[in-house]
Amino acid sequence: MTSKRNPKNTGGHKVLNGALCLLAIFMINIIVGDAVWAQAKVEHKQKTLTEQKKSVTADKKSAPKTDKKTEKKPSTKPSKIKPTIPGADRHKKGRVFLEYCDRLYMDPNISTEYQVLSGNVKFRKGDMFMYCDSAYYFDQRNSLWAFSNVKMEQGDTLFVYADRLYYDGQQDLARLRDHVRMENRNVTLFTDSLDYDMLANIGYYFEGGKIVDDKNELTSVYGQYAPDTKDTEFLFDVEMTNEKFVLRTDTLFYNTDTHVADITGYTTIVSDSSVVYTDKGWYDTQADRAVLYNRSIVVSKDNQKLTGDTIFYNRATGFGEVFGNMVLVDSAKCSTISGGYGYYNEVTGSTFATKRALAMEYSKQDTLFLHGDTIRSYLLEDSSRVMCAHPKVRFYRVDVQGLCDSMTFVERDSMLWMHRHPILWNEEKQVSGNVIQVHFNDSTVDVAYLPEYGMLAEHVADEFYNQLYGKEMTAYFENQEMRRLEVSGNVQAILLPMENDSTYNKLVNAEGSFLTVDLKEQKMDRLRLWPDVTGKVTPIYLSKKSQYYLKGFQWHDDIRPKDKYDIFDTPKAMDEYINSPESIAPARRIREEGEN
Repeated sequence: MTSKRNPKNTGGHKVLNGALCLLAIFMINIIVGDAVWAQAKVEHKQKTLTEQKKSVTADKKSAPKTDKKTEKKPSTKPSKIKPTIPGADRHKKGRVFLEYCDRLYMDPNISTEYQVLSGNVKFRKGDMFMYCDSAYYFDQRNSLWAFSNVKMEQGDTLFVYADRLYYDGQQDLARLRDHVRMENRNVTLFTDSLDYDMLANIGYYFEGGKIVDDKNELTSVYGQYAPDTKDTEFLFDVEMTNEKFVLRTDTLFYNTDTHVADITGYTTIVSDSSVVYTDKGWYDTQADRAVLYNRSIVVSKDNQKLTGDTIFYNRATGFGEVFGNMVLVDSAKCSTISGGYGYYNEVTGSTFATKRALAMEYSKQDTLFLHGDTIRSYLLEDSSRVMCAHPKVRFYRVDVQGLCDSMTFVERDSMLWMHRHPILWNEEKQVSGNVIQVHFNDSTVDVAYLPEYGMLAEHVADEFYNQLYGKEMTAYFENQEMRRLEVSGNVQAILLPMENDSTYNKLVNAEGSFLTVDLKEQKMDRLRLWPDVTGKVTPIYLSKKSQYYLKGFQWHDDIRPKDKYDIFDTPKAMDEYINSPESIAPARRIREEGEN
């Protein structure tokens, strides 16, 4: 069926259709617009986040680092920090660089002057590296505090270890404390307080320390060590020890390379073989040799004491050579040998002295002073001593004086030999011969023997002398006084017997083969001359001067030593007498045969 359209309703439908179209368009704009806005909003948010990330990164570069212990730990492991200074010269003089650490932060509420470092901390100053577990780093002051497992390292030659370190960049000074150890090749320094001057490259301790090398160990209150020169200095309670000796002093300079110690204060050096006392000198501990000045003293194990202005002493060989005022004292033997130059060998026991050489023997109340151009002594295989003096020997003691060209004393036999024109004086008595042998008993004269020729003279008065001559003469002593005299062979005598009134008025001239004289209190008690005795008695007022003296008699008072100082002056008359021919030809021939 066909319907008819109403012309009135046609306009209404158009309005309705238009409204529907507008509604559809509005809905599409809403839907599409929200999507576009959402996309724009996402893009804007992403842009904002990107700008914030860039800002945070820039802030991290400029802001001080924070302590990660105070922050909440992120879920992922933090990356290690490697500080770098682009283009910086790592060898810049005096500058300390932080090379590495695990953690680094600064707390502005505490201080902005230093940074706190921890974990594998490593610094560098020139060629020196410093390591520790934690540190305070004062970058602006070029200084630092280091704690725990502190180590300083320079190349492969110098290492320093400690528990704590403070480095002052202004003074270039490192102060190391507690369990400090410095190692430089074969040298190690131990202490609890060490200041290391890095500019001068010298380390020094001041509260006690020890330095050890491959030869010696040295301890002191104060000490310093220079790795460049190997020089050390020690003060107060210094002790050097090795397997051979112990040295004690208050001031010592020592080089760990040469092993030479310079002594500048009172020092003792004690070893198994000797003790040395000195206040100036040097000691080569490697070669075991020393040069000692200022009247140093060396005392051997057998109590021989050697003194001199300058002593060259080899402890290994026991040889001491002395220049200037040498003195060797044997307290056990009560004797001393001195001279301007000499030496002593403590191993062989030999001694040598010259240049105003002097031997002194003081076992008795009075001291015997003996001089010769050269005096020496040595030990025999049985350890007995032999002493020799020659030439121009002169000696003095209050009760006896003498001279000869050479003298020898053998301790084993307690015998003294005086050779070539020896003379002995006692008060107004004079004994002379070609050889005089003296036997001692407990350092006291027991027997005197003249085997080749002997002449005994005694000054009586004015130009008168008692005289006795023989080919062989023996005198016996008791309590240092002559008790008996025996003469044999061509005995000749000129005597002036004392009268009861103590005067002399006759001259006795006698000859025989044998003679004995007994004495009491130094005076003749009995005289016996036998056999075939010849002689005569002449009153003095009738005697001729030719009868006063035996053939060859000489009274040598002009060459007799007057005191202990006079023994050093050799009169011309003594030289002429010693160089004159011996009195008995057979004796000379025997000597010549022995020499050939």
